This record gives sequence, C-alpha cells and structure tokens, in this order.
Amino acid sequence: MRLIQVLIIEDNERILKLHRLFLEKVDGFELVGIAKSLKEAEETIAVLQPDLILLDLFFPDGHGMSFLKHMRMQDINFDVILITADKDVNSLQDALRNGAFDYIVKPVVFDRFKESLEKYKTFKTGISAKQTIEQKDADSIFMSAQQVEYTDDDVPKGIDPLTLKKVKDTLVEYGERGICAQETGKLIGASRITARRYLEYLVSGGFISADITYGSVGRPERKYFYKPEKN
Repeated sequence: MRLIQVLIIEDNERILKLHRLFLEKVDGFELVGIAKSLKEAEETIAVLQPDLILLDLFFPDGHGMSFLKHMRMQDINFDVILITADKDVNSLQDALRNGAFDYIVKPVVFDRFKESLEKYKTFKTGISAKQTIEQKDADSIFMSAQQVEYTDDDVPKGIDPLTLKKVKDTLVEYGERGICAQETGKLIGASRITARRYLEYLVSGGFISADITYGSVGRPERKYFYKPEKN
C-alpha cells in the first residue's frame, strides 16, 4: 500500500513544527503539504487531494469546523483528524457529525498522536483491501477506528470527572446485562438527559457499546453495555 498522504492545517508555527516532527516518526505516512490559513488550505486541498488532513479549529480567517462543513459540500474526498485546544463537548459532537475520524485536544503528546494515526492506518488499509464487505468486516473496521482510550484528565468541557467515574462504575457493575440512561440517572442522582450525555461520551471513546433492545411491552430502548478489556 502506498504511503498515506497528509496535509497539516495549522497557523501556529511552533505547533506546526511539532506535528510535523510527530508525523515523521509514524510509519506509513507522508507529509505532502502545509497550510497556515483556511484560504490557503482550500487551494492546497484542491491541488494535492490528500488522504488525511490534520486540522486545527481556530484561525484568523475563520473557524475550522465551518471550513470542514464547507469542504464536505464540495464533494472532495478526504479524512480529517481535528487537533485543537477546544474542549467544548458541543465541538466534539459537531466533529462527529461532520465525519471527523478523531478529536485530539491540545497540548498533544506523541503517544496519543501516534495512536490516532495508527488507528487511521488500520482503517484505511481495511477499506482499501475490500470491494464488498460482510458485517464482520464492517465491525472490524469501525471498531478499530472508534476505540480511542480516554482518561479522566482528557474529558471535555461539560463532562465532570467524578460523575463520569460514577457512570463507569455503574456500567461495570451491570456488565453484560446493560443499562439504560434513565436507570443510570437514578443510580447516580442525575437526570436521564445528563446520564445519556455521559453514556454517549463513553460510547464515542470505545469504553462501552450501545444497542437497541425491546422491553416487555415492545418499546425500543437504547441500552449501554460495559466492554471489558481483552488480554
């Protein structure tokens, strides 16, 4: 497989050099371009057509999320990993809705950077090797892409580490039985909406899984299941 071509979009010279250095240490990737503004980025993407973009959110000439939405409308194919100081949970949700592969919060450490790129490489390799897929292929590709481990120190704005721990402990206790947002809320002393926000955050980090089940009266219900680590 050819090297994965990467474009870095970052206006801070020091951070740009750091990300470039990090990228050079990860096998399978090639830096094909750098853009220091969103205007320059749009022109560069049109010419280079990179596989992967490492994108900041804050620029003097606009916001990275608006730029991403704009580029998606241009029907240009590329994947994106957001690298930003923005810890707002709404930004994380917006990133997911707009097809971001990963969301890395600055300051970036090399291990987290490498983990993200390695997962992307696995994802890209899996997609490139298939013309048609079975369900097991889709499961393998998506699970490898989505399982990024979060620590309590990395939680975004709006996620309280103590409440998050309560939710995790509850999920571990229920294990394979699973638990819904309403029941989780009762056990941790929070509303169903709050509990669901924490549960969905854990789903996005790969700590738990979610599925639709049907109760005794046939009403669909989203339940959450703890996923123990495999040795």
